[in-house]
Amino acid sequence: MKIKIKPLSVNQCWKGRRFKTTKYKNYEKILLSKLEPLELPKPPYRVHFRFGFSSKLADWDNPIKPFQDILQKRYNFNDRDVFRAVIDKEIVKKGNEFIEFSIK
Repeated sequence: MKIKIKPLSVNQCWKGRRFKTTKYKNYEKILLSKLEPLELPKPPYRVHFRFGFSSKLADWDNPIKPFQDILQKRYNFNDRDVFRAVIDKEIVKKGNEFIEFSIK
């Protein structure tokens, strides 16, 4: 199905400024310290995210934007150059949550 409408961005969905929570700042700090050096190819990019959740209620799309923003910061790219994404959701035991990714 194709619907003729301009897609709405996350920035257009909220009024006012948004501020990073302490939890997000800590998450960002931990991820930036754990992300190993990576040499990116030239854009356009294809990303593959695999999220391991311990809750079946977790939405597959909620972690994408914050994680991708941290990847941009670490690897110095712009997500406007991402033209294809594959996102997988996996249910794991509590304490075994994970994030796996590739950028091609």
